[in-house]
Amino acid sequence: MRDWRGADVISIRDLGREEIEQVLARAAEIEPDPDLLRGKIMASLFFEPSTRTQLSFASAMERLGGRVIGFSGVGGTSIQKGESLHDTVKMAERYADIIVIRHPLEGSARFAADVASVPVINAGDGANQHPSQTLLDLFTIKRFCGRLDGLHIGMVGDLKYGRTVHSLASALTNFEGIKLRLISPPSLRMPPKILEEELRGRVAFEEIQDLDLADLDVVYMTRIQGERFPDVEEYERVKGAYVLDLEACRQLKPEAIILHPLPRVGEIDPEVDRLPQAKYFEQAANGVPVRMALLSLIFLGR
Repeated sequence: MRDWRGADVISIRDLGREEIEQVLARAAEIEPDPDLLRGKIMASLFFEPSTRTQLSFASAMERLGGRVIGFSGVGGTSIQKGESLHDTVKMAERYADIIVIRHPLEGSARFAADVASVPVINAGDGANQHPSQTLLDLFTIKRFCGRLDGLHIGMVGDLKYGRTVHSLASALTNFEGIKLRLISPPSLRMPPKILEEELRGRVAFEEIQDLDLADLDVVYMTRIQGERFPDVEEYERVKGAYVLDLEACRQLKPEAIILHPLPRVGEIDPEVDRLPQAKYFEQAANGVPVRMALLSLIFLGR
């Protein structure tokens, strides 16, 4: 088993199956403990908006007895005066024992980890990676499906800019018998680099445009991420491309589950919330035990 003490968590690609399962097992057993991380401070550096990730990391840290400092958005910070990412990170490492960072630029978390002398957790770097989200996604899938092997998973929506599906697709290459159905408009297909360098030969996948949910064990919906589009007109053409409503859900197996990293902006009809397959709010709640597990492993190795 890996000794996690002082580890950075930057990309899900850095974790193998054994390490993923170690986090999930820890998350399944962890309980609030105000003495576990007493005296430890987490710097929460969110250059982009966040609700679930920021709040669940803060909740996780405080349930383990630690404290949280930081910012949400750059307003009121020295970044508005032109402070570089390098200097912001070097400042934060002197005030905290661990840094959790979200930033719009791909590679920013890796840069922060290279600069910092304290552990760094990537809470999302542009359209690239979101490893702790992937761990809670896997935790949720295992909880409700009972396994992580032999699953048929549909990813729907913005597969080009969606960092959650990029991370999840990468993580699924660690498991056996996975089949992916990639459902998106042609302009929002999964990046070829992920398809060819990571999935090809390791995970069976098909790319389609129609909202075909038959035979799926997991439906992973995503929003069309307007903030990532360089062209507003392109966004206007594809927004609302897929809406999961009660009629579409008639295709689902009774035991299938519906996930979404949230926020949703119209791609899941609120009427779907009452279906037994809807698990996205439980998914969001699972961010707390999974992030508690990560923090305890990084500080204590257990």
